[in-house]
Amino acid sequence: MTNIAVLDYGLGNVRSVRNALQAVGANAIVTREPEQIQESDGLIIPGVGSFPHGMECLNKYKLTPILHKYFSSDRPVLGICLGMQLLFDKGLEFSSTNGLGTIPGVVDRIPISQEEGRLPHISWSTIKKTRLGKDTIFFDLKDSELRFYFVHSYAAVGVDKTNISATVNYLGKEIVAAVQHNNIWGTQFHPEKSGPSGLHLLSNFVARCQ
Repeated sequence: MTNIAVLDYGLGNVRSVRNALQAVGANAIVTREPEQIQESDGLIIPGVGSFPHGMECLNKYKLTPILHKYFSSDRPVLGICLGMQLLFDKGLEFSSTNGLGTIPGVVDRIPISQEEGRLPHISWSTIKKTRLGKDTIFFDLKDSELRFYFVHSYAAVGVDKTNISATVNYLGKEIVAAVQHNNIWGTQFHPEKSGPSGLHLLSNFVARCQ
C-alpha cells in the first residue's frame, strides 16, 4: 500500500485529507516526524489560515529544512490551499513573509473591490485545466467534472505559465487554481472536500507516488 505523509503543522483539515486518501486506497500517515516524512512515498501539505501563521508553524516545528530535503528527493508533493500558497517565494498577507520558495511567484489578495463582489471566494467553481494539468493532476477528468470547492481571499500571482496546471474565473478575475513544478503539485481548492472529482484527483496523486 502506498504510504502518504499528511503534514501536521497545526493548520489544515488533516482528518478530511486522511479520510479522502484512505477512500482512494492509500495509507495516510498524519505526522510531523522527520523520519516518517522521509520514509513516505508522497507528501501532502494541507492548510487553512494565513500565510504568516503557516510559515510560523512550519518554523516552530523545524519543518522547513525537512520539507526542502523532501522536495529535492523528486518524490511527489501536493500542497492544498494554504499548503499550496506556502510553496511560493513570499506572501503579502498582513506583511511580506518569505515562503518555501519552491515555485516562483507571490501570494497576494485577490483584487476584488466591494463594488465588484465579496471576498473570500467561497464556492464550487469550474476550473480550466491547461495542457500541463491535462495529463497529470487532472488526468482522465472530463471538462464537466472539473468542479472543485474553493475558500480563499489570497491567490498566487506572477506565476510562470509553464507552472500553471489550471485557472479559475471569479467575478471576472482569472486566478491560479492549480500549479505544478517538477514533482510538486498544488491546488488552491480543496480536493478532499470536492466529492468524486476531488477523490479522482487524489487518486491521480497516489498513482504518481507508487
